[in-house]
Amino acid sequence: MEWMLMPYRRYADFSGRSRRKEYWMFILFTAIVYAVVFSLMMAGGFSFSPDGTPSRGPLFWLGALLLGLFVLGSFIPSIAVQVRRFHDQDKSGWFVLLAFVPYVGGLIVLVFMCIEGTRGPNRFGPDPKNPNQADVFA
Repeated sequence: MEWMLMPYRRYADFSGRSRRKEYWMFILFTAIVYAVVFSLMMAGGFSFSPDGTPSRGPLFWLGALLLGLFVLGSFIPSIAVQVRRFHDQDKSGWFVLLAFVPYVGGLIVLVFMCIEGTRGPNRFGPDPKNPNQADVFA
């Protein structure tokens, strides 16, 4: 759970590096929240009026409100953790804009998010997998 919430603790921190574990646990957390909220919206959110037309019930609007608040609250941390993942690979955070390339941009960013970061310190900071930089053979 610590890794899932770490991007919220580093809310608008676009500096430094983030491990793959931090990024993918954050993605898992957001997927779980989306699934729970959509289930809430679908389970009790629809009702039918006497003439048979569907209408949205109060649970649908509650779920929509919760989803909207979650999306607004997660927008900045999701971009920040993605930028820090690019920093972990010694790439500029501006690579996030690759996602806007039609058809293939999202796939390219997905591949970059799966690639391991550079070992040891780079221009964006120390290695998050080895924060004390202890050399094994020193």
